[in-house]
Amino acid sequence: MKWNCGWGRDSIAARVALAVALFLGMLPAFARSQGDALLVKTQDGMLRGAARKGGGAEFLGIPFAQPPVGELRWHEPLPAKPWSGVRDAKSYSAPCAQPDLGGWNRHDAETGQEDCLYLNVVTPAWPVKKLLPVMFWIHGGANEGGTAMSPLYTAGTLPDHGVVLVGVNYRLGVFGFLAHPELTGESAHRASGNYGLMDQILALKWVIANIERFGGDPTNITVFGQSAGAIDTGLLMTSTAKGLFQKAIQESGAAFTVPVAPLAEDEVKGAKFAVAMGAPQGAGQIAYLRAIPAGELIKKWSAQEPRPQFAPVVDGWVLRKNPVAAFAVGEESAIPLIFGTTTKEFESKASPELLRRMIPPMAGELTPEVLKVYGLADGGPGNVDPVYGTAADQIAADVSFRCPATAEGRWHFAARHATYEYEFDHAVPGQPAAVHSTDLGFVFGFYPREGNLGGAYGEADFRVSDRVESYFTNFARNGNPNGAGLPAWPEFGPEAAYVQFTQDGHIAEAQDLRGPACKVYRDVIEARIKQGK
Repeated sequence: MKWNCGWGRDSIAARVALAVALFLGMLPAFARSQGDALLVKTQDGMLRGAARKGGGAEFLGIPFAQPPVGELRWHEPLPAKPWSGVRDAKSYSAPCAQPDLGGWNRHDAETGQEDCLYLNVVTPAWPVKKLLPVMFWIHGGANEGGTAMSPLYTAGTLPDHGVVLVGVNYRLGVFGFLAHPELTGESAHRASGNYGLMDQILALKWVIANIERFGGDPTNITVFGQSAGAIDTGLLMTSTAKGLFQKAIQESGAAFTVPVAPLAEDEVKGAKFAVAMGAPQGAGQIAYLRAIPAGELIKKWSAQEPRPQFAPVVDGWVLRKNPVAAFAVGEESAIPLIFGTTTKEFESKASPELLRRMIPPMAGELTPEVLKVYGLADGGPGNVDPVYGTAADQIAADVSFRCPATAEGRWHFAARHATYEYEFDHAVPGQPAAVHSTDLGFVFGFYPREGNLGGAYGEADFRVSDRVESYFTNFARNGNPNGAGLPAWPEFGPEAAYVQFTQDGHIAEAQDLRGPACKVYRDVIEARIKQGK
């Protein structure tokens, strides 16, 4: 290549050095060298990725923030520090520190670390030919467990449908959601408690700044998540992250699946937690807690009965308003939305007597209507539904998943935003029904043989997965899941229309999912909004 830039008598070495620097700064569509074409120059430094089986490339364990350790424990995340040389991005980082919640996250708990704020980027083509939509994944796990660092989220076929896939780690449990008066006092925003959400927001900003170099379109980002990841997706729609992404998909979760407390309430809870952990009364509690090693902190936290739960909070900064109230008046992000649930989600063994005791604190004056809907009025044994199970099963899934999601969908549609709903009814092979997390393997095109998602997947399952992936990636492209060769997916609309991914592999249309139960749910939460609760 001949460069004619009027350099005069500059040395050959200087010319070569400048040419190389310019060349490495170009988009990755231009191979870095004959011997190593998997180099990307980010704003923080050079990365070397790995070729992806079947084509494309993957870049794993990319730091987007400084390690949140020492004085940065319970601190707003700070952007990663630049590095020199080439950083290897061929292996996962550690999961975020978390308690052992059972077999599903045991490995993550055993290998978790506080130094965990990393993300993965997977692209279907390399070198890059054109910019593709970006799908930004937030993993589930009750905001207490799980990780993005898993083949489930990186090794499947979803990117092959023409998207750049990003998966992000974020702080969990006590590390991600502890509110405390001292932390509020330290904050420039006079806020505490939403560190996990802040991590997600910083990762989104990293994507906007860097993803074009991986072949992603920074102006076309779809945030999607399952369970806690779906909850957080909804929360981001009502947060300071509005404007950072253009579409959203929520799988088995809504912004108010879990009640979001005000900051003052969670500050009291945080101070009580500190004392229970051995901190002194009064000043110095956070310094005491920061001095406890992460593993010991988790051990002492887990030993408390019951173990305290930490969740997002209306902190006045990340979340300035309760998400229920925000969605109810159309103040969420004005973007297209897909939301959905699985057939059974979670089951419950609660007796009719226990249900009758549980309902009044939630339903208040509307308790009689709730009891009637579920066949529990006048000492009734509870209705049994051939699809959704016992009254206890129905209430567990309705209150936690289906009804918050449909309420959110109704409000989003009422605000005149494109809205689509699904129900996933196709079970993992060998399992009797689609339950919580069943959809994950089908969304990502990854088919485990073992574990809670393990089964002998076959051609019928692959076809279902291909349809789900096609719908979701069509949506990521243009805000509409429909496309050539796919059965029509109607917009939610005034009829509350939705599609079912059926057990036999078909796409069926239906309306008003769990209509009577979710109508009384909406009545309850609207009454609570009016009461300022």
